[in-house]
Amino acid sequence: MARKSSKKNDSELTLEQVLWNCRVALRGVGSMEKNRDAVISLVFLKFAGDKFNNRRKELVEQYGDIPAFLEKPSFYNAVNVFYLPELARWTYLVDHAGDNAIATIIDNAMSEAEKANPSLKGALPLGLFATLGATKSSIKSLIDEIAKISEKRYHEEDLIGRVYEYFLQTFAVGSSKEDGEFYTPACVVQLIAELIEPYEGVVYDPCCGSGGMFVQSHKFVERHHGNSSAISVVGQESNPDTWRLCKMNLAIRGISNNLGEEAVSTFEKDQHKDKKVDYIMANPPFNLKNWRGEDELTKDPRWTGYPVPPVSNANYAWILHMLSKLDVNHGIAGFLLANGALNADGNEGAIRQKILENDKVEAIIVLPRDMFYTTDISVTLWILNMDKGSGEKAGRKLRDRRGEVLFMDLRTWDENIEKYTYDKNKNKNKKKTVLTSEQIARVKDIFESWRCVDGSYEDVPELCKSVRIKGDDSDGLTIESHGFTLTPSKYIEFIDHDLDIDYEKEMSRIQTEMKELLTTEKKSQAMLEAAFEGIGYGID
Repeated sequence: MARKSSKKNDSELTLEQVLWNCRVALRGVGSMEKNRDAVISLVFLKFAGDKFNNRRKELVEQYGDIPAFLEKPSFYNAVNVFYLPELARWTYLVDHAGDNAIATIIDNAMSEAEKANPSLKGALPLGLFATLGATKSSIKSLIDEIAKISEKRYHEEDLIGRVYEYFLQTFAVGSSKEDGEFYTPACVVQLIAELIEPYEGVVYDPCCGSGGMFVQSHKFVERHHGNSSAISVVGQESNPDTWRLCKMNLAIRGISNNLGEEAVSTFEKDQHKDKKVDYIMANPPFNLKNWRGEDELTKDPRWTGYPVPPVSNANYAWILHMLSKLDVNHGIAGFLLANGALNADGNEGAIRQKILENDKVEAIIVLPRDMFYTTDISVTLWILNMDKGSGEKAGRKLRDRRGEVLFMDLRTWDENIEKYTYDKNKNKNKKKTVLTSEQIARVKDIFESWRCVDGSYEDVPELCKSVRIKGDDSDGLTIESHGFTLTPSKYIEFIDHDLDIDYEKEMSRIQTEMKELLTTEKKSQAMLEAAFEGIGYGID
């Protein structure tokens, strides 16, 4: 009988195993960033090629094998498919994977794809493989592994996104603080989308990173059976590499976008200066220092009506920038900031007070620690709303919430831990807190029950509290009376669990344990003294 091979067949490999093999193919070749770009760009060409081939088959069925139709870009672009010249097609790369010039062939494929599709300008890393330093066999192995990834083999609704997110997450986990800032955990982004509900209109992100906020806004619409084409995305990113990753991320999913003409800081050059938006989803860099010169942007119209944000920290510059972008009638924003912004003083405190007096803050939600790859701090989700009055949204009747803010504290929701391995050979991994779908649903339920006319909202100790900004409240608690701080612990009731302790019972238990401990200790002492006496060294 032939011995069964211990090696798994390709058909038996999980998607994660295939993706890991992609990384192994380039192990020891280039920097983490170059390897990330090499893998993701080839993944893009693979899936763009799959979509191209599927559309080509449709055209053959409709019009026959007529080159005039099959090579017409508009027939592909009309259904949101990239037209790929022959030299840019995945099938061509597979056929030439063993060529000595495969690095040059891939670089040429990237260039040809960009030339044929103006929307890809700046998205693909041109000339990467020629400078990567990978051997012909390494590149062939990479192509062979990526070729195994297909919707036919792995039946997932968002396979393209699944593969893309794997690499973004993996490289973020293993990167430095600066390099990993472009990736926000999907559960956090999903929470924001569920709270602000971007059903239709313009979604904006002033520091869009790799585009996670935009992807989740589309996924939100799909989850709720809406029309994703009713959402358009607008953004900006200062890091050229991350800006390119974002364009590729959106392109690979077929999400049309406007990310500006270049990668540049939103503060330095607002590429959407006159744009008003319906929704904002953002995760700005935490506590960004020296974001402007001392004499720069002091009269910027974005700060009109507010003190000028300090040079020492950009947190409130981000807040005011986002406020200036929101549609004045119905705009809503969900964004993350470091907890220090909740009670910062000086100009920041004055800005916060003015924002509260203008009644733009709807909810403050502190998240658990260890949710991010590059920092272990707890951060806060802010919900700003330009209209907190009564009305209707998504079929729900909203009550008048003017003059109120909802506080939530999720710091104890830290029981769901996931381990992310970024180097199996060296056993390197990180553990992160992840919000479950059930937890996200509970936050949404609390938020909506607080907002709705027929909601059953109630304050819950150590979890949530509705607080008035000014004036008399039933318990005398207002944000104004607490110096306009937004720290949830100042308002949410804390239960002294020590009061629930039965002291007689506990002291009796401790007494018993101490007696047992002391008895054991005396026995040990007696045995030790006897041992020393036995060898002629008595202990007095």
